[in-house]
Amino acid sequence: MSRVSSPTADPRPAPPASPARVAARPPGPAGTGRTSGGTPGVRPLRTRTGFRLAFLVPGAVALLLGLDAALGLLGLPQVLGPLLSLGRLPDVHGPLMVLGFVGTLISLERAVALGLPWGYASPAVSGLAALAVVSSLPLGVGQGLLVLAQVLALLVYRQLLARQVAAAVTIQVLGAVAALGAALLWAGGVPVPALTPWLVAYLVLTIFGERLELARTEVLSPAASRVALAASLAVLGSAVVSLLAPGVGFSLTGLSLLAVAGWLAARDVARRTVRATGLPRFIAACLLAGYAWLAVGGAVWTLGGAVTSGRGYDAVLHAVMLGFVMSMIMAHAPVIFPAVLRRPLPYHPVMYVPAALLHASLVLRLAVGDARDVEAVVQVGGVGNIVAVLAFVAVAAWSVLAAPRAARTTASGARP
Repeated sequence: MSRVSSPTADPRPAPPASPARVAARPPGPAGTGRTSGGTPGVRPLRTRTGFRLAFLVPGAVALLLGLDAALGLLGLPQVLGPLLSLGRLPDVHGPLMVLGFVGTLISLERAVALGLPWGYASPAVSGLAALAVVSSLPLGVGQGLLVLAQVLALLVYRQLLARQVAAAVTIQVLGAVAALGAALLWAGGVPVPALTPWLVAYLVLTIFGERLELARTEVLSPAASRVALAASLAVLGSAVVSLLAPGVGFSLTGLSLLAVAGWLAARDVARRTVRATGLPRFIAACLLAGYAWLAVGGAVWTLGGAVTSGRGYDAVLHAVMLGFVMSMIMAHAPVIFPAVLRRPLPYHPVMYVPAALLHASLVLRLAVGDARDVEAVVQVGGVGNIVAVLAFVAVAAWSVLAAPRAARTTASGARP
């Protein structure tokens, strides 16, 4: 989620440029048409839409297979798993969705922000890892590739942090450390339910840092930055504690998530732009809904402790992974995808349909199905979640294809 001019930004002067914005500046003199290391008027291969899109294909496959695995976990017939003879698909659902699907998206965006050819090794290995995890290869092959992908991602973050030492980037580095920890522990045989604080830490800290970087919540005071960093360190530290003392660690993780949700809800400009219209309002609505779901997940862990099975596990996992993370993806897609793929993804009011379906089906699943232990309602809500995600992908694809040709030309000629 690179730093671009956000529709949710407020009119105050912008803070110093982020690494992504630095990477986005044309390296040649204005009007020369030169790009870094290229011929006049010729863009390097890594800046072309087709090149970047290739890295998204494995991530898209991971998403489809992960959603298919979700059907199996809901006790419903799968489609792709049996067809492709992917017997272990339900067993790898969590790491596949977090490190395979979302991890590939994040690493590609960070590679674009870095702007250097070697940065694309991270999304390349991440995509290969996602495919290897579900293939007939030994599981250790996919797990090893996931570890390598996180190491490469940390190298990218190291370079970004060297460009600008800021709270936003530091928090994202902590998230990358959590991703590496999760990959190593899973490869070492730690069960996925015991890894959930690490997987959640990766996603929450990455998004937390990028919200600071992307949306210009405020020109932060030193005290506010210290609070954000302290909350982020608490999220990562509590994940470590969860391995040594699960009851305490999971509760501390829940408290840390509540702190992050509270910080974002109190300081994000979305509190004001939700009263606007068009894209700013859509983004703000998705953000605020996501913060609410993050608080729900934090509350379940705070009160329930080491919830690693049953309805409580389902509730906290999907409150964070779907309610928070997927809502963040929906919010940022119209801003981030054009910057990464150099193609416009125009906002359309129909985007509210999959977003509303996601949150409505999640409420049904958690508040009725999980809370009252009604299996049929959990299944209905789960299918609604899957349909909402697929519907948003379809709407986004339609929006890109229906974009006016002039807008496409403009997007392809602008550096992200």
